Amino acid sequence: MVETIKKRDGRIAAFNPQKITDAIIKCAQESGCGVNTTDLTGHIVGEINRIYGGIGEQPTVENIQDIVEKTLMQRGYFDMAKRYILYRKERTREREKHTHLMGIMDGIFNSPATENDLKRDNANTDTDTAMGTMLKIASEASKEFAAKRALKKEYADLHESGLIHIHDLDFLQLTTTCCQSDLEKLLKNGFSTGSGAIRPPNSIRAAAALVAIVLQANQNDQHGGQSISNFDWDLAPYVDISYQKHKRKNFQRLCNFIDDSEISEKIAFIEEISWQDTVEETSQAMEALVHNLNTMASRAGAQVPFSSINFGMDASKEGRLVSECLLKAQKAGIGSGDTAIFPILIFRVKDGVNGEPGDPNYDLFELACECAAARLFPCFAFLDAPFNLQYYKPDDKHTHVAYMGCRTRVIGNVYDPEREIVSGRGNLSFTSVNLPMLAIESGSQKDFFAKLESIVNICCDQLYDRYLSQRKRRVYNHPFLYGQGVWIDSGAKGWDDEIGDALNHGSLSVGFVGLAECLYALTGEHHGESLYAQELGLRIAAYMRQILDERAERTKLNYTLLATPAESYAGRALRLTREKHGVIEGVTDKEYFTNSFHIPPKYEVTIHKKIETEAPYHKYCNAGHITYVEMDGDMTKNITAFKNVIRYMKSCGIGYGAINVPLDKCGSCTAKTVIYDECPVCGEKESEGNKVTRIRRVTGYLVGTLDRFNDAKRAEEKDRVKHGKKHIYCEDNP
Repeated sequence: MVETIKKRDGRIAAFNPQKITDAIIKCAQESGCGVNTTDLTGHIVGEINRIYGGIGEQPTVENIQDIVEKTLMQRGYFDMAKRYILYRKERTREREKHTHLMGIMDGIFNSPATENDLKRDNANTDTDTAMGTMLKIASEASKEFAAKRALKKEYADLHESGLIHIHDLDFLQLTTTCCQSDLEKLLKNGFSTGSGAIRPPNSIRAAAALVAIVLQANQNDQHGGQSISNFDWDLAPYVDISYQKHKRKNFQRLCNFIDDSEISEKIAFIEEISWQDTVEETSQAMEALVHNLNTMASRAGAQVPFSSINFGMDASKEGRLVSECLLKAQKAGIGSGDTAIFPILIFRVKDGVNGEPGDPNYDLFELACECAAARLFPCFAFLDAPFNLQYYKPDDKHTHVAYMGCRTRVIGNVYDPEREIVSGRGNLSFTSVNLPMLAIESGSQKDFFAKLESIVNICCDQLYDRYLSQRKRRVYNHPFLYGQGVWIDSGAKGWDDEIGDALNHGSLSVGFVGLAECLYALTGEHHGESLYAQELGLRIAAYMRQILDERAERTKLNYTLLATPAESYAGRALRLTREKHGVIEGVTDKEYFTNSFHIPPKYEVTIHKKIETEAPYHKYCNAGHITYVEMDGDMTKNITAFKNVIRYMKSCGIGYGAINVPLDKCGSCTAKTVIYDECPVCGEKESEGNKVTRIRRVTGYLVGTLDRFNDAKRAEEKDRVKHGKKHIYCEDNP
């Protein structure tokens, strides 16, 4: 008689026939078969004893399952056998996932980030630190749980295959992506971080300090970032408060030294020195804000707040000072002059305000260009692009389109068309489509569009399921975001209330990666090479947008199209596509798929051509978009060219754009300059051991040293055509 068995991990356990009976009962119920389970179990146990009892050998779990499967087939229970085979496969899949997770954890624990690509999938997290390691472990375990327990099998399988990518899967049931905050409301009324109540500020210095606290507190309630929509407008009143305080102080001081008869003659002098005091205080406040947002911790100490600031539109004296001091603080750098990574500055450009010479804030636009040429930021949001201008109301700052640094854009609102505003809203979640894989697996363009419609609708269904889970979260789960009324319509809710319909103001976005490779698979050319491919690319973008618009109109939820910021997915999608279909020239022969609708990084193209080709896609990608160009030298020495590129973006209808410049630091002499093979200051070559620190905008929005990015994004950055004079000037665009 068999009394013990050997388990898969080598342990010896008691043989329990009841487990066989339980499996038979389950299979019989699922297949609808009538069977005497006691008799069948007895027969199977008899077979086990006949084969293994006589030789005194312990059967393994696999041996016993083989006998069960064979017996069911021999006795004619074919439907039950089929169910049992599927049951075994599912159990095997579950075990493999568990083993896979253990392997991931082993890598996180025992290898540095430089040797583990997974530990670099978010360049804003230092996964070599204790808190960063814990965050990564929690993230990977949560992804595993979501895929196995929370997602429908159809969605989990598509995600695992790489055909779709469910972003931030680890936060599937926890929270939403991002939010554009109404800073005016928070500062005016005061707020609580959960650790204590904070009263309204009474100076620009205090207000700037509270901005950092707002961004830090809100970061912990979302898995994405947050944006201040109207930074200059919202802080301008506190500049005036500081000015009035300085004026009273200086007036009192002056009264101690002059007669009352002389006071009226000194009013102008008092106002002048009071404004100078205010300028100094505002400058220090902005400098402190930039330093704070690059040093203060969020998410258990693993990250600095992922923050963005929109500004440049307030033409008042106070608002202009806020913008000017913020730009100067960014340009000056932090610490010993290093480039600040956060906040991501976004300068809004609008004719009549700052877009043309003679506009009241045009000097701020020029300063913004000087700052970006030196420090990569600000990026530029163009409010005159038709798809942004349609919402613009001059006297309502909440209708002036704002962007997240990641490129996210939230403004249209089918749920409540009366509130098509930027404040208090954000993206709920997004899922991206692997366009190259879809193209490879299509027999024709007609077949491709049919498959595209199907997969976009599946993404919408998955996003809706996620939304249903998100809306059941309660206010106490997000004590700052909803508890302090940061999210629109959440302020009236009680602590124990579900978030519910307040989320309807947010957006549900379907994104895409690899349009260039998709076009190459379908036509043999990408959109930078031929007009035919460009027309097809625009048809693809328009078709996705049409499907989402129809879904939005039908459901009154804000389904939108996103040009995916593909920091990690660009590499993952490529790997999975190549594993399935092999190396295909022009499609899977790199280490990454091209970001969203961008022209392939290696393709030689002028700046004007790149902008002209990518600009038409911005209007379709209403959830967010970006076009950026790569320069090969020190643009601070050619600000005119820098401004001309930004102005050309504006003229072509770009919604959101940026210019990438190289920022290098010599490891030998610490010189901050553009370094190619050797430092131009000390002459030390990188090949001879000079550790050059290279800061780059690797994904169009996320900036940092190259060693913090995953292998795919490093390869993409290395491949980029670096534009110089030959790319800026051409016959058509002198």
